[in-house]
Amino acid sequence: MSLLFGGLFTNKTCYAQRTEIFAPRIATVQLLANGEFDSNPIIRLNSDEYLEFSFDELSHEFHRYIYEIEHCDANYQPSQISQFDFMDGFSSNYIDDYTSSINTTVDYTHYRLEIPNNDITLKLSGNYSLTVFNEDNREEPVLRCYFSIVDEVINIEARVSGNTTIDNNKGHQQVSFTINHKGFPIRNPHQNIKTRVMQNGRTDNCVTGISPTYILADQLKYEHNTALIFAAGNEYRRFETVSTRHIGIGVENFEYFDPFYHATLFEDVCRTYTYSFNHDSNGHYIVRYDDAIDNNTEADYFFVHFTLEHDSPFRSGNIYLEGVFTYDNFNTTTEMKFNPERHNYESVQLLKQGSYNYQYLYVPEGSKQGETGPIEGNYSETENDYLILVYYRAQNERYDQLIGMKTIHFKQ
Repeated sequence: MSLLFGGLFTNKTCYAQRTEIFAPRIATVQLLANGEFDSNPIIRLNSDEYLEFSFDELSHEFHRYIYEIEHCDANYQPSQISQFDFMDGFSSNYIDDYTSSINTTVDYTHYRLEIPNNDITLKLSGNYSLTVFNEDNREEPVLRCYFSIVDEVINIEARVSGNTTIDNNKGHQQVSFTINHKGFPIRNPHQNIKTRVMQNGRTDNCVTGISPTYILADQLKYEHNTALIFAAGNEYRRFETVSTRHIGIGVENFEYFDPFYHATLFEDVCRTYTYSFNHDSNGHYIVRYDDAIDNNTEADYFFVHFTLEHDSPFRSGNIYLEGVFTYDNFNTTTEMKFNPERHNYESVQLLKQGSYNYQYLYVPEGSKQGETGPIEGNYSETENDYLILVYYRAQNERYDQLIGMKTIHFKQ
């Protein structure tokens, strides 16, 4: 089993991402707001909302895991404040909710945690990191993921348009927004305010460090800013492995090679000449097994085979799988490898049963940002979700507050 699962974890030298996995046999890391599969990991301060954190350890061996939570600044670096400032409770706590898988070909233990809980309550808005350690080794983390708590003291108005300064209803979408802060004085917007704008939750092409176009008495307007023009992409591709008896959406062949299940998807083609409408969920996935009572412990793991038709390899960049299940990691695990004999790119991913969204991104050499254009194409009618986060740090303050958020769904 160690050889089989040895390549499934990420490299510590990767750029900052949504989730980092540092140990083999860790899979299906999820951090969901209020248990909703297509949510952003953000909850409101002093509310009844909660975060559901879970992951699988691919064995039935007993592991005692400890988690630690740390407050972070707007750039997800540790804040210069004490834990007593941002939390009530203990700095380190055990994950006591764990259950072994039942009747699965791949043994795993499912670990689950809710935040806040009886051991910890968070008192400040802002970004947070959640790090998991094995009790036997507190020096090297097993995984790390990030979430946010918002205290909505300002209001955000936003819109998305296919009409951009680059092209007119062709391949891009432009985000514009206004921060209404009446009753919440902002004396120096250029220093006090930081914003983050994300498309479909992706971290590789998020926009930060922009300044307002217009500063009014109670408003900050971000308009006609070329940094807020996003390549529109195409609708996500999707597949389902929700049954062990029937072939699901997007699956061409389903086989059981003792002792594991394999699902071969239909060969994908480039979509640079056509927009492909699809009822997608903008990159998210949901764990599901049709015959399960408890999807968390009865859903099995499949080896999913991806292929992308392409006559020759790209010479100055690589192709990567992207979706929430890849955690926006561009590494050897998510890289598509070119097969010169079959004239296609290939990848095999060990994924828990469910419904998945994915796309192919081209990453030029030396870049950390994926491009949809070379494989998926860019079409202004693509339905995308945009998330706007607004942070505030007063003069001489030691941490960034998250004072507003806005999610806008673009549908032409």
